[in-house]
Amino acid sequence: MPTCELLNPKLYLPMVIVLAAACGGGADQPASSATPAAAPAAAPTDTADGPGVIAGTITFGGTPPPARPLRMDSDPKCVPEPGSTSDLLVVGPGQGLKNVFVYVKDGLGTRTYAIPTTPVTLDQKGCRYVPHVFGVQAGQTFQVANNDTTLHNVHALPKNNREFNFGQPANVPAVSRVFDKPEIGLPFRCDVHGWMNAYVNIVPHPFFAVTNDGGSFEIKGLPPGSYTIELWHEQLGTQSQPVTVDGKTPASIKAAFKGGQT
Repeated sequence: MPTCELLNPKLYLPMVIVLAAACGGGADQPASSATPAAAPAAAPTDTADGPGVIAGTITFGGTPPPARPLRMDSDPKCVPEPGSTSDLLVVGPGQGLKNVFVYVKDGLGTRTYAIPTTPVTLDQKGCRYVPHVFGVQAGQTFQVANNDTTLHNVHALPKNNREFNFGQPANVPAVSRVFDKPEIGLPFRCDVHGWMNAYVNIVPHPFFAVTNDGGSFEIKGLPPGSYTIELWHEQLGTQSQPVTVDGKTPASIKAAFKGGQT
């Protein structure tokens, strides 16, 4: 039976009662450990220090819908900053589309890369997940932190990896987790605060990026070669483009997403 784990339950008994209704399912893991590793990964044979660079700008085609204001009325400890809006579709200057995950989908062949030892942090701040979209390499540790003064619930809903679901009160240490298998668009949600969501993208190499406020991105360290680049957006779907990296000048990617695209 799936369970939902609450960190430090003896110290937060009232919060256990609140969280119990929200934790309806999810295969959990001990808070002090990461997902058990599967078969041993191949030994790394390459380093991400090649001369190749891919850079570009992803835009939104057409007129974007009005930004949706965030409502956090259900928790008096959650007060949105003035003008806070949903992260679902963020269009910036020059129609630049934020939070597009860009990664090398094909072209690396049998190359394998060492797993980074520095963890990536997913924070809960202002009753929002920060960042909203991020990437990790398969097997890399990431940490979930709570910098709010209220209880949160961290519920990951993977298709290829192991699900987890735990309560995280304020003022507890960050919790470490690992996803071992590649997966794009793995959602996180908070079952206590329905507006909170985020997406992690797990790839088997270090060649990925997320577009900034202006829709720009850059991927460095590639060996020269021909690649397929995939662009993923939580609402607008995916696109793929071929690109040739010569190691002398940055290869350029430009693309536009339109509303309703799948």
